[in-house]
Amino acid sequence: MATIQREAPLNPSTGDIEGRGSGSDLFRAVVLGAMAGGMGWGIRGQYGHETGAMIAGVLIGFVAVLLFIPRAPSLRGARAVALTAVGIAFGGSMTYGQTIGLTHSPLLVGNWAVLRWGMLGLFLKGGIWFGFAGTFLGIGLGGKRWRPLEMLALLVAMMGLIVVGMRVLNQPFDPAHRILPPLYFSFDWYWQPNAGPELKPRPEVWGGLLFALAGLTAYAQWVRGDRLARNMTGVGFLAGGLGFPLGQCIQAFYGWNRELFQSGAWQTVATYTNWWNMMETTFGAIGGGGLALGLWWNRRLISDDPAEDEVSITPPWEFAMVAAHLILLVGAEFSLIPGLSPFLEFGTCMAVLALPGIVGGRYWPYLFSLPIVAVPIAGKTLLALAYKEQVLSRPLGWGLLVVIPLGLALAVALQLVRRGRAGQPAVRFAATGLLLTTWLYFSLNFAFFRWPWPWAEWTKRTPNALIFAVCAVGLTVAALRMPRSTAGSAVRE
Repeated sequence: MATIQREAPLNPSTGDIEGRGSGSDLFRAVVLGAMAGGMGWGIRGQYGHETGAMIAGVLIGFVAVLLFIPRAPSLRGARAVALTAVGIAFGGSMTYGQTIGLTHSPLLVGNWAVLRWGMLGLFLKGGIWFGFAGTFLGIGLGGKRWRPLEMLALLVAMMGLIVVGMRVLNQPFDPAHRILPPLYFSFDWYWQPNAGPELKPRPEVWGGLLFALAGLTAYAQWVRGDRLARNMTGVGFLAGGLGFPLGQCIQAFYGWNRELFQSGAWQTVATYTNWWNMMETTFGAIGGGGLALGLWWNRRLISDDPAEDEVSITPPWEFAMVAAHLILLVGAEFSLIPGLSPFLEFGTCMAVLALPGIVGGRYWPYLFSLPIVAVPIAGKTLLALAYKEQVLSRPLGWGLLVVIPLGLALAVALQLVRRGRAGQPAVRFAATGLLLTTWLYFSLNFAFFRWPWPWAEWTKRTPNALIFAVCAVGLTVAALRMPRSTAGSAVRE
């Protein structure tokens, strides 16, 4: 039976949403969204495109559930978090390093035309990245019932749109003959006509993802009538589209004004600043805060109906799908199984098992939000510290960086499933999940940063570690306080 999307009722005395806070909560939502996005995206930079981006998706998703659907069933909250993590991973297929390079490369500094072109490319790519996140976050919070086979068919259609979009917007691509697409946002001979074979243009896929995002949004609007998903696509596109170039302005300012940082206080700033990571942290903060702002604007379309969500996939099938997904994920991420690289190169491929499982299963949403997203992050931290840099022994690394964090995440996920079946509301689920993931990813990244304690000798990683610590404390306070404040308001109502 189709779900009718109703607008939440307004309180006639205040004009605010019944049971979902007031206008005074806007600041809190934006700040917490910015903390989740800034810390998550800043940490993402150490771990890679699709799987790393899921860190930000998980943290933003937990904050959204905590603030906007506290009384919904736990399972609905878990689905919203998992969907956001999958959605934000889609943009990881895009190449963007050379696009950033257009705005601060020493060879191009002083060329305002190339700076504007690079920033336009970052606007498009950032918008696509967070546009998908906004769409799936809207799907998770909108209250409409999306089916597993429907999601699978939608993914297949999106794959087709990616192929069409790449042919329309990202072709021709023949660097051997210096033939590139008209709309091209990486290094090319137009901006560097005297460059030789050292210039290596990269194939771009943003056009394909733009077509897929447009198709997904059209389906949500015209077929499913999901107004929240439609609106959040636009919000996410604007938030990411502004966040990427604004974050890069920090790094470009340094690149264009290096002489300023040769003496005095500016030199000290440059000595201890990782400009790339500052760009990423700013990008994530604007993107996460923008999504939270968009949810607040569209809060009348959010559903926290206390009715239990339907489960259409049996546990044996769920666990079989989870096992298959993990085999593909680990095999592709760590090159253990030849030929699996396409599984990670396009988010639509990586979501083939995940999306149907999330919308149809009971265990999938919890397992995906907690241990599954953490698997590649723990694995990459282990590789960096115990195999490449060898600052930990391999047995100790396996224990501290893989077995303990993933075992804890799995245990908590299964406990949350049990509590959800017993009637635990989404606010309790989100508080627990936000606490665990905040400190899990902060700790793994802190180890990846080689433990940059503020009282130790400072490095370029110390300022970002301090920013992440502030974000972690802020998210912790919210996770500890929100369940109590929600329970109090429920009593008063």
